[in-house]
Amino acid sequence: MKDINDIMPKVPNMRWGALMNKAPTNTKVKEMNKIFPSNGKWHTVFEEKDLITIDGKEIRKKDPTKWT
Repeated sequence: MKDINDIMPKVPNMRWGALMNKAPTNTKVKEMNKIFPSNGKWHTVFEEKDLITIDGKEIRKKDPTKWT
């Protein structure tokens, strides 16, 4: 499988890019600004009901009120 950075276009002055399955909200973009470095690379972000997959790594969504 090819790396997404080999496929997606290089955009001048781009901090980072994300290929997503849902349109991002302003809040999501602010969260991703904290996660992704400003190196101009593309990332894959697939969001499902209780799971987010970022660059092939699964992150489970949990309700913070139910944390122990």
